[in-house]
Amino acid sequence: MVKFDKNLVIYMKSKKYIESAIKNIQDDREITRELLDDAVKWLSVDEARHKEIGMTLAKYVETLQRSNEQLVKLCGLMSKQENSDQLTEQDFAQIFDQIQKTEE
Repeated sequence: MVKFDKNLVIYMKSKKYIESAIKNIQDDREITRELLDDAVKWLSVDEARHKEIGMTLAKYVETLQRSNEQLVKLCGLMSKQENSDQLTEQDFAQIFDQIQKTEE
């Protein structure tokens, strides 16, 4: 079982944390979408360029998918919190795992 600092539990349950997480997700999505749009414009000039930036495009799409997963997880936790005043240690472990995956 994972043990969490009591202050971390209080912080993670705060509205400010949730708002900050949503803003970070939105900001990441906006930047990634702009980069993806630029790459698609560059690619549209000549489809042969796909070899050059195909992997980059895949990474941008992967980033958007991870942010979708983060939003779904956050919504699930918010829903769970509405039904219960406490998040379980498993919930916090999942949040921690998601944050670590995002940082990779």
